[in-house]
This record gives sequence, structure tokens and C-alpha cells, in this order.
Amino acid sequence: MFKERLISGIVVAVVTIGLTLAGGVYLLALLLVSSLIGMFEFYRATGVLTDGKKIDPATGIAYGFMVAYYVLAHVTHQSIFFMVFSIVVFFLVLLASYVFTFPKYDVKDIMFTFAGFFYVGVMISFLYLTRCSKDGIYTVWLILAASWLCDVFAYFTGMLLGKHRLCPNLSPKKSIEGAVGGVIFPAIVAGIYGYIISRYYSPGYNVVFVFALITALGAVASQLGDLSASAIKRNRNIKDYGNLIPGHGGILDRFDSLIVVAPIVYFIAVCFAKGF
Repeated sequence: MFKERLISGIVVAVVTIGLTLAGGVYLLALLLVSSLIGMFEFYRATGVLTDGKKIDPATGIAYGFMVAYYVLAHVTHQSIFFMVFSIVVFFLVLLASYVFTFPKYDVKDIMFTFAGFFYVGVMISFLYLTRCSKDGIYTVWLILAASWLCDVFAYFTGMLLGKHRLCPNLSPKKSIEGAVGGVIFPAIVAGIYGYIISRYYSPGYNVVFVFALITALGAVASQLGDLSASAIKRNRNIKDYGNLIPGHGGILDRFDSLIVVAPIVYFIAVCFAKGF
């Protein structure tokens, strides 16, 4: 089991890092496919899709608008206006389907359908937006550091020093000490990374401090994302969201932290880039 988990984890990491480095349509394609699969996993977990169904009219609308959202992100050169516009239009169309097919859908199905669209697809798209932003080739790695390194350092710190439970009713094995280690050590790594690249990258602020700060805040968000995904699974009495990635589960099991980290890093990095 460990060997299978390790190998699949390495494959996922290599593919993600490689396509993030390539950027452009390559990264966009990866995130679009991941979003569609992740949305399906979310809809199945929350009960929007039941009885083995893969799609219904409401989720079909969600999948279609997710494709449109990513196409707009690309053709409008990552215009936030057009992307927000597509989200608003999607919600209005979803409400129309709720009204004109009443009582086919329960209100929670409509809300979960929108939540899956936003939580999975829109949130993870900020990895693409960060990569395409000014200096994104440098800052996008902070997303991966804050999510992946947080998991690693939180695990080992908790294993060595963990005594006080963080959320005993939700995740009994996670400790406060592990959570702190999951914030501090990735921030140190990001600071070292900032120091290395500062020799040829001068954005107008202290790269070492800012990169460490962004990663620390991202690591806090990473743990929130991980625990939130676990809470949903506990509520729905499921172990994993899927079985696509051997040893890890589904897309949401592997990218639950990254989904929440990506927008945090994007907005903080943009603020510093604009001198706020």
C-alpha cells in the first residue's frame, strides 16, 4: 500500500510540476480535467448524483459552464471580469433550471451544484491565474509549497512532537504541534527559495520575507482545506472521494489543500506586486 501510494504520489507531483512549469494551455487543460472529475466526486459525495448517475440536467449545466469558464480564462487573457461574469450567469441559469423544472430538484441539490462548481473548479483555477500573472513563474511554486510541504512537515512534526489534538472529533491523529510545524517549515523553505532567486528577481519588495509570509498563510489555508474536505467525508460517511489515484483516492482527496491555497496565494501575491 505504501509503495503504491508513493509511486502514484510521485507521478501526480511530476505531472503537476511539469505542466505548471509549461503553463499556458497545458496547465489549463490539466486543471479543467481535474475540475470536471473533482466536481463529479463532489456531487456524488454530497448526494446530488445518486443511484450511480454520472450526470443530470443540473450537473450537466455545471460541467458545461466549467468548460466555458476555463475557455474564457484563456481567450480573455485571465480577465477576472469575464470569469466572474461566467460564474454569475451560471448561477442564474441554475436558478432558472430549479424554477422551471420544479419540483424536480430540492434546494440543497441546487446549492450543492453551485458549491461544487465554485469550490472545485473556480478555486483551483487560481493555480492557472497565478502562473499567468506577472512574475507567476516565481510565485506559483508557493502554492505547491504551502499545500504539499505543509502535509509533509505537519505529518513528521506531529509524529515526533504531537501531544495536543487539533480537531479530535474530526481528525484524531492531527495535533496542534503538527499544525504549527506544517506552517513554520514550509515558510522557511519558501524563504530560502526567495533568497536564492532574489539574486536575479527584484519585484520591489523583500522576496525572502514576502515569500515566507505568503507560504505561511497558505499553509494555514492548506490545513483548513484538508480538514474541510475531511468534514464533508465524515458528514457523508465515505472514506475517499474516489479511487482514481491509487493509494490516495480521488482528485479531491489529493488536491483538497491546493484548492484552498491557490486563491490565497494569488490574491496576496497580486497585492504585493501592486505595492499594497
